[in-house]
Amino acid sequence: MHVVIMGCGRVGSTLAHSLEARGHSVSIIDQDADAFRRLSPDFAGTTVTGVGFDREVLVQAGVERADAFAAVSSGDNSNIISARLARETFGVQRVVARIYDQRRAEVYERLGIPTVATVRWTADRIVRHLVPEGATELYRDPTSTVAIIETPINPAWVGHPLRELEEATGTRAAFLMRFGLGTLTTDSTVLQDGDQVFMLVTDEIAGTVTKIAAAAPTTAA
Repeated sequence: MHVVIMGCGRVGSTLAHSLEARGHSVSIIDQDADAFRRLSPDFAGTTVTGVGFDREVLVQAGVERADAFAAVSSGDNSNIISARLARETFGVQRVVARIYDQRRAEVYERLGIPTVATVRWTADRIVRHLVPEGATELYRDPTSTVAIIETPINPAWVGHPLRELEEATGTRAAFLMRFGLGTLTTDSTVLQDGDQVFMLVTDEIAGTVTKIAAAAPTTAA
């Protein structure tokens, strides 16, 4: 893949090195040439000095052949303008923007531009480490809306189709661990003794899902 990054701060430079280490070609844009000092001497990608939402600058960075674009500068407006330009003008399929204002992030998510709402995501993760509550959380999306939690199940669910648990809780299982291995579920999956079930939830339903799973099913196996 060829990836264009707008912003060579700590996030942008780290992202550039991570992508390059995975074998991808990288171009990174910043209006401050001194920002490129954050890149290691062995960085083999392209550096472009200029404004990230300038079309000529983007073309110079190879946006026309880019498979992905990340806008991670310190400015919300710059990030979203450049992300929209990459998506809507140059047709880049994978685009993500870092946004500090959660309200803006929600708007752009609705427009189909994935965002990382930095402040809310970071604060939420810190709170969950400081004050762990409820089920064990395995993953939370960048907007801090959807999570995957380990959902302990009542032994009485063993022998029941997993779809019954999904119907009872009103959500779906992301996957389950069986004999130490991650397993994708199907309509025919039947819960077995020792299964660890991981459910997709929002904060609003997490408590209800956990409570239902911890209780015996209302139907006989």
